[in-house]
Amino acid sequence: MLNTALQPDSGIAAVTWLPTAPRLESFQTALESQGGSLLTSLAVALGAVAVCLALAAPAAYGLAQSGLRGGRAVVFTTLITQMVPGIVIANALYSAYAELGLVNSYLGLILADASLGLPFSVVLLRAFMVSIPGEVVEAALVDGANRFTAFVRVVLPMSRNALITAGLFTFLFAWSDFMFALTLNTTDDVKPITLGIYQFVGAHVSDWGAVMATAVMSAVPAAILLVVAQKYIAAGITGGSVK
Repeated sequence: MLNTALQPDSGIAAVTWLPTAPRLESFQTALESQGGSLLTSLAVALGAVAVCLALAAPAAYGLAQSGLRGGRAVVFTTLITQMVPGIVIANALYSAYAELGLVNSYLGLILADASLGLPFSVVLLRAFMVSIPGEVVEAALVDGANRFTAFVRVVLPMSRNALITAGLFTFLFAWSDFMFALTLNTTDDVKPITLGIYQFVGAHVSDWGAVMATAVMSAVPAAILLVVAQKYIAAGITGGSVK
C-alpha cells in the first residue's frame, strides 16, 4: 500500500517494486477527501470503547464475584452471540434505529460498534476478575467502602491490563467495521474511513495512489496502538488463565 501510494503513476498495474521518485501528492489527495472520515472513525471508535467498557466491566465483575446462579450459562450465551452473522444483526438494528431516529447518527453507530466488542470484553474481563482474591474486596468493605466504591477503587485498578486489552480490541473492531457503517448510514453525515475507502474506490478507481494512501493512513492508528499496548495485551490475555 505504501509503495503504491508513493508512486508517481496512479495506475496500480504500472507500479515498480520500489518508488524511484517518491511523491506525496496521493497523501494530500487522501487527506483532502478522506480526512473527515478519519476523524469520524476516531470519534466513533473511542465512543464505542467508552460504552463497551462501561457495560462490560460491571457485568464481568458481577459474573465473576457475585456467585450468580447460572453465571456459566450467561457466559456461554454471551459467546454464542458472537456466532450470529453480522448482516442479521445489522438488518435488525436498521429497523429499530429507523423507529428510534438513530439512523445516520454518531450515537447509533457508536452503540452498534460497541456491541461488536461487548461479548469479547465481558468474557475477557470476567476471566481476569475471577482471579482477584475475594479477601481484597472484603478488606475494602471492612474499611468502609460500599460495593460500588470497592469496584471502582480496588477491582478496576487491579484489572488495568484486562481493561486495556478489552478496550484495544473494541477499538479495532469499531475502527475496521464496515457492515454497520454501510447499513446504518444512508447519507454522508457519518462516514467512517472504511465506508470512505469503499466510496472512494467507486468514485476514483483510476487513482489507486490516493486509495492506497487512504488505506495507509487508516492502518497507522491501529498499528501504533498495537505497538504501544502490546505488553498490556499479553498480560491481559494471560492474566485470567492462572488463578
